[in-house]
Amino acid sequence: MEKTLGLDPVSFSLFGEDGLAFNLTAGVLLWPIVFIMTDIINEYYGMKGVKFLSYLTAALISISFFAAYGAIHLVPADWWVGTRAEKGVPDMQKAFAQIFGQGMWIVVASLIAFIIGQVLDVFIFHKIKEKTGEKMIWLRATGSTMFSQLIDSLVVIIIAFKVGAGWTWAQVIAIALVGYSYKFVVAIVITPLIYLVHHWIEKYLGAELAQNMKKSALRQDDGIL
Repeated sequence: MEKTLGLDPVSFSLFGEDGLAFNLTAGVLLWPIVFIMTDIINEYYGMKGVKFLSYLTAALISISFFAAYGAIHLVPADWWVGTRAEKGVPDMQKAFAQIFGQGMWIVVASLIAFIIGQVLDVFIFHKIKEKTGEKMIWLRATGSTMFSQLIDSLVVIIIAFKVGAGWTWAQVIAIALVGYSYKFVVAIVITPLIYLVHHWIEKYLGAELAQNMKKSALRQDDGIL
């Protein structure tokens, strides 16, 4: 992240792991959008709506996973293998298999962590909203996200790198907390954006319809819980 921002990489130690920096997966750049969308869906469609879209997303990711896994095991056309040799890629099939194959554990880990994180997020969101009502949007949106993403960050690293690559527990916790620190800061920074999106939606729907949708979502959640 630092070099992308034109900064020198930081170097710090955590749980005995030296030379740590903010090396993040590119996927975390999309995370703020997921954060906002989950909050909005939860607000107006409740736990049922979030679960439906979460399971649908998981299904689509699974399809992509099996498609990639199958593709890297296909026998390539002979002419294709060396088509990029002049650009430093002598074997396109090996490059293709390496790029798509190396992330299989990460895909599985991300899928499991995503479902766990989303279910935790909507549950905590609902419990906070039960106590605060329509007040304190920031608390239910940001609070539920901060807790669920801590679990998400730990689960994905444990499965992908503890189980999949044999990392030590110190490495797992250190790297998970580095990734989580980004999510923590972003969740706070974009909290005003949550209020802005709520304002746009309520202006579009009208105050009465928006209020009825929120009440309906809360009643449905009570039935689910």
